Amino acid sequence: MLQSSSSLAAYSSLSTLSISETSNQVLICSLVPSPPDSYSLQKSFLNCTNFPATSQVPVISPNLSVSGITGGNGFQCILSPTSSETCILRCWRFSGNSTDIRYKRIYRGPMLDELVSGNSHICARVTSTNRVQCWQWEDFDSGGVSNLYGIAVGGGFLCGLTVSKTIKCLGNDLDVVGASPKGTFNVVKAGNRHACAISTDGSLKCWGEMVGEVPPGDFIDLALGDNRTCALRVNGSLVCWGDNNFMLPEELRYTEFIRIEAKNSVFCGILTKNFSVFCWGNDEYFSPYSMVFKYVQPGPCSTTCPCTIVVDSEKFCSKGSICLPCNSPISPALQPSAPPPVSIKPGSRGTDKRTVALLVVGCVGTSSLIFVFGFFLFRFCKNRVCRIHDSGRLDQVVVQPSPVGSIRRSGSQIRVQASQERRLGKLYSMGYLQEFSLETVLKVTRNFSTRNKIGHGSFGLVYRAVLDDGREVAIKRAVSISTSRYAAAASVAGTAATRRQNDRENAFIAELTYLSRLNHKNLVRLLGYCEEENECALVYEYIANGTLHEHLHKLEPAPPLSSWTARLKIALDAARGIEYLHTYAVPSIIHRDIKSSNILLDASWTAKVADFGLSLLGPKDHEPYLSLRAAGTVGYMDPEYFRLQQLTTKSDVYSFGVVLLELLTGLKAVHPNETGAPRSIVDYIIPYVLEDNMHCVLDPKLPAPRPYEIEAVTQLGYLAADCVSLEGRNRPSMNEVASYLEDALAGCEVPQVLSPSTSR
Repeated sequence: MLQSSSSLAAYSSLSTLSISETSNQVLICSLVPSPPDSYSLQKSFLNCTNFPATSQVPVISPNLSVSGITGGNGFQCILSPTSSETCILRCWRFSGNSTDIRYKRIYRGPMLDELVSGNSHICARVTSTNRVQCWQWEDFDSGGVSNLYGIAVGGGFLCGLTVSKTIKCLGNDLDVVGASPKGTFNVVKAGNRHACAISTDGSLKCWGEMVGEVPPGDFIDLALGDNRTCALRVNGSLVCWGDNNFMLPEELRYTEFIRIEAKNSVFCGILTKNFSVFCWGNDEYFSPYSMVFKYVQPGPCSTTCPCTIVVDSEKFCSKGSICLPCNSPISPALQPSAPPPVSIKPGSRGTDKRTVALLVVGCVGTSSLIFVFGFFLFRFCKNRVCRIHDSGRLDQVVVQPSPVGSIRRSGSQIRVQASQERRLGKLYSMGYLQEFSLETVLKVTRNFSTRNKIGHGSFGLVYRAVLDDGREVAIKRAVSISTSRYAAAASVAGTAATRRQNDRENAFIAELTYLSRLNHKNLVRLLGYCEEENECALVYEYIANGTLHEHLHKLEPAPPLSSWTARLKIALDAARGIEYLHTYAVPSIIHRDIKSSNILLDASWTAKVADFGLSLLGPKDHEPYLSLRAAGTVGYMDPEYFRLQQLTTKSDVYSFGVVLLELLTGLKAVHPNETGAPRSIVDYIIPYVLEDNMHCVLDPKLPAPRPYEIEAVTQLGYLAADCVSLEGRNRPSMNEVASYLEDALAGCEVPQVLSPSTSR
């Protein structure tokens, strides 16, 4: 547990009560004792209830150990120990009237002893390193956050207590981060836009965008929502204040509580008398309050408690006890009694019609604009691959200067600047790349014969060839301005032609630069280059089985692609290649053109990511994104990148999500609907996924998933939905994508019936 920075920090390190709220639903979860006749070895398990009771509520096997829970806007997470030193953090999402009860693992590693969340972000403290780690928070660097205890997460900030009990806050909400109070404290808690802390003398300090006056007195715990706050006094009574004259319901003012939690407008507390849970604050569901659970676990189990413990801890904890704060009002000898005869007052089941109407109007308007835009793009792109390029040179927008330099043209000759010549010479001398003469390239491609042509890439055509030593290779040739179809119009539209040629030259340099230093089994390997006279060419390993796009959309599925297991393996191969670019390449690389035609399949049907002509070095550590005009392929391009012109690695994640949808359905990224109008695979398929009707849109060329494949295929659909979320911050990283696919493939490859004791 915690290194006693304060006695209360250990008491409040994990929560056994959590609240999630969306615009039209509230989900409340808590740990409750196992039934007396349960065969489970665990003492408690997770129970959830929702308001209104119209959607499926998750149920977890009693054999799955749960040590802590947390929730935010539309998600719930559970922490499960796998040993005395390791644990797994799993989360699920819900919205509207549907709940995805299939858990997604977001962490597996050393034990976490604190777990908290804001509306969107999740953070925890790693026991062994004292470091804070966060998820769903792309622009927050938690790598250097250490030695903070009792952490609390708000809308855009994180606060915690230092070893000396002072408050430290980080993030981008300056009203909170730059205004934390001085002094020593035992507890700090966060709302969406404000924070409060209990000083070592028991008094209360609040800062940020808070409504209402802070009450006097001595306090031991806090719960903060949106512009609302409740504080637990030393005597167990509660006081609440905030927006719209928020107060504790009259009937609960003389009730003693042992713990309190809040999220947005909902507040819940565990009664000292009998460990029941009452909630209030949202009049739509709790008017003025409701009893949600009759008997719950009042806190996490701990092997050491600095002061007193809950007497009946053995009912909940197989090891250890439930700790109480040193100045808790509950007596160590107190036995919880039967639930009090308090009537449950059901809340209204209505919804905010105005909000729903605004959402409907907004969605219809946006969909109409997208449809019109997509229709004209489809007309233009029909029978061709429509590609969007930057209007400027790539080497002008790369954050870190390209080591290759830039290319200039004089007349019909390509002149490489001295820096580029030195770079090419260095690559050649170090053995990274082989330099091929133009004579050799012309010989093996039969003067770039159309019979040798096998495709096209980001800057030119691709030819198959066999070198003198017998190696099969693919040679990508940059089409020069003197030989291109734009040459005839150069005198009339010289600027446009030059820009197109610059695009090709930039793509040549980018691909040469990046691939020369990359080495991964799921990336196409660059063997060498040719730069001579009027020709630029790159020489790659030959990939025997062509592109994933061809096998999905043009050919009958080959045996290696005619099973769901095989498709999962291809997805995992490609994910690992992209993960390498984002995580392990130094500096990181953003591909910018992930699509099924840029995923190649070798002789053993291993997937390899290809075509780095649009790739860019990732942003520097202190910069959240690259700012540049959008580039990519219609149907795969991240709408957030297209709209805001802000490029991050999550743009590749979106594109990969479209590829996953192709693997699931066999449909193209942009395809005609029943009337012939263009339709996005994302807009068409994702509603089926969210409504659990994925079976209606699976690729008909494949047999229905077998019983042991169903869960893996379903997980693939949910993963694709996460990847194509409209906001990049809600998408998983490629590390997480690869991890999810590994789990799905493992369950798909080994059909077996798992006993409850071995289920994850």
